[in-house]
This record gives sequence, C-alpha cells and structure tokens, in this order.
Amino acid sequence: MLIRRRTAFLGLTASWMLGRSSLALGTRGSGPDDPRFVAVILRGALDGMAAVVPYGDPALAGWRQGLLTPEPGREGGLLDLGGFYGLHPALPGLHRLYAAGEMLPIHAVAGHYRSRSHFEAQDYLESGADERLTSGWLNRAVQAMPSAGRDAGRPDGVGLAMGLTVPLLLRGPTRVGSYAPAGGSHPDEALYARIAALNAADPLTGPAIRNGLKARGFSDATLAGVPPLPGMEGDQKNRKPGSFEILAHAAGGLLADPKGPRVAALEIGGWDTHAGQKGRLNGPLSQLDSGLTALRDALGPAWKRSVVLVMTEFGRTVRMNGTGGTDHGTATIAFLLGGSVAGGRVGGTWPGLRQEQLFENRDLAPTTDLRAVACGVLRDHVGLGRTALAQVFPGFRSSPETGLMRG
Repeated sequence: MLIRRRTAFLGLTASWMLGRSSLALGTRGSGPDDPRFVAVILRGALDGMAAVVPYGDPALAGWRQGLLTPEPGREGGLLDLGGFYGLHPALPGLHRLYAAGEMLPIHAVAGHYRSRSHFEAQDYLESGADERLTSGWLNRAVQAMPSAGRDAGRPDGVGLAMGLTVPLLLRGPTRVGSYAPAGGSHPDEALYARIAALNAADPLTGPAIRNGLKARGFSDATLAGVPPLPGMEGDQKNRKPGSFEILAHAAGGLLADPKGPRVAALEIGGWDTHAGQKGRLNGPLSQLDSGLTALRDALGPAWKRSVVLVMTEFGRTVRMNGTGGTDHGTATIAFLLGGSVAGGRVGGTWPGLRQEQLFENRDLAPTTDLRAVACGVLRDHVGLGRTALAQVFPGFRSSPETGLMRG
C-alpha cells in the first residue's frame, strides 16, 4: 500500500489506510483508567464558518448569502448551539454530544503560521514550532507521556508506522518502525462520485459507469456527487459505512482494550471546497459525524476517559467566491469531544465579521492559537508538565488553554 507523505501519524503500534482516511495507533497504557487521546486531522482546510455557523453575526449574510444554511427551527436548518452559533445539520451526532456536555467547538482557531499553502501549513501543523523542523510534535508528545517508558524496550521502539516513509509528525526522538502492507487502500465514495460526474455526459461510458456503481450499492445521491446524509436513505440497515467510520470504529475498539493502545490518530480528506461548497460539504461532514459517533460507541466505558481533538490546517475566506466556494483562509474551527471534555458551549473569542475586523481584508481573524488548545489537553488530560510541553511545542510561550477538561 502506497501511503502519501502525510498519511498516518503518532507514536504507533499499528496503522491502516482506506481511501483518503487513515488511522494510527500509539503507546500502550497500564490499565482501563489510563487517559485516551485521539487526534483527527481534516486534510484540505475545513470552512469553520460552515461547520459552526455564526448566524447571530449581522454581517454574515452580506459575505456569503449563497452559502448559508437556514437558521435553527427552519426546515433543514442549523442545529442550535445556544443562540448565536448553529451546527451544520450533517452533524447530528456531534450535536447530541454537545447536548450531553461532551463536545466543545472552539471558534476562530488558527495555527501559529500564516501560510495559505496546504503543504507548508501541514508541515507547520505537524512540526508544531515557529520554524519547520525535522521532527513532529506528536512524536515528542508520545515520548513525554508517562506510559512511553514502559514500551522503550520493544524492538521497534514505541510503535510502528504503516507506510513507505515516516511522516513529519512522527519523525523525531521517539523510535518507530515502518511497514507498508499491500492491498489496504481503497477509493472512497467521493472519488467514485467524481468519476461518475465527469463521465455523465458521455453516451457510452456515462451509463456504463453509473450502472456499474449502482450494482455495487452506490445510491443515486452519491452518484450525483452529494453523498447522502444519515437518515436520508430508506433502508439504513443496508447503509454501507464509509472508510473513516470503519477506521474510527476500529480505533475505538482497540483503545477500549485494557491492554491496548492509549493514543490514536485519524485523518479524513475532502475539505478543499473551492467550488460548489454548499453541496460538497454534506458528504465529508456526514462521514466525520458518523465516524466520531462510531468511535464513541466502540470506546464504550473508556469514553469517559477520552478526549478527541479535531483540527484542520487553516480556514477559508469569509467571502464566497465566484464559483460558489471559498478559498484558502486563516482562522477556522477546532472540536474537542469526549467524556473528559467540559463541553456544552462554544469556546474561543469571536472576532466579528465587519470589514475592519477581517484578517488581511479577507479571512476570519484568529483569536486562539491551536497550540494552546493542544497544550491544554496534553497538560490537563494526558498529564504532561511544563518542561515536557516546552519540548513538544518549542518556542510557544503562551499559556495552555484552561477550562477544557472536566474538573
């Protein structure tokens, strides 16, 4: 299986990849009460203002009228998050977690870099420093975890990276192995949908591709380029789980094992919405929601000791572009989920959307450093001290975010 440079990451004991989703599993703990930590990377830059919509900001409609979802209480409307923000309707599972006090969206979050290049931004995101390093912050975090020393005697170090190369996030002082099994990668529904759409007008290949995919169980909505939301298909018993859902469920089961890993990382692509954003976001958001729900279900009682950090490399422009999409921006949304999270509210400081409040006259202005969020979780949930955090995020001198975890 050929895995791209940024496929799977973390101090690993195992890793899988399906389509544009991947999973890595990390350092072992000593018992069922050890904290679990899961990192989810949304590759391609999620529009945070579409996932958690600030419908209460009076300037919003002037920038992106064509992208707006109806307000809460209307047909197909947003899921309310307290009167100012609304959650995209493709995220009902996250909304249930919010209602249970186990989901905390943090708005206007950005990394410490200001690059709008996917490759540069992901390098900075993975290295976690003010300059692009040759080691990754999750490698350094795994090394500092209290349980890491118990695995130091294993012949492959703390874990195993499944791929031909070790991604930047894994490179560093923590020793990891590398292995690339064959036959583990399969295209996801979005790729099949794009193939069908590109051939739709051809009188020969169009019907052949469409009929072939329908014979394999793909719905009309998927073949039209808009994967169905949960509850939209008549027979949910026959719904095929997506690759991210499969991987998330597997991660949860392994993390729930008292003798299993304690750290996992997953990624899911499909967030680069330069055109047709309103329809295109339904699919990946729905996949994210079903995957995180599967992760929670598989964790079972271990969910109460778990934290999931969902993050993306940067946000997207406040203005809608001429093709019904958004371009590369700055601030976005991050999600914290889990039984250990002090949720049921929206975190962060909202910067406003008036012209003079935008960053560089185009983007949502950043008000929270993503490193501060990660540091808050690593300190209050995983148990890393000040010295360890300084090694994980060199050059970061601000205080970790407080109040993220339950007391």
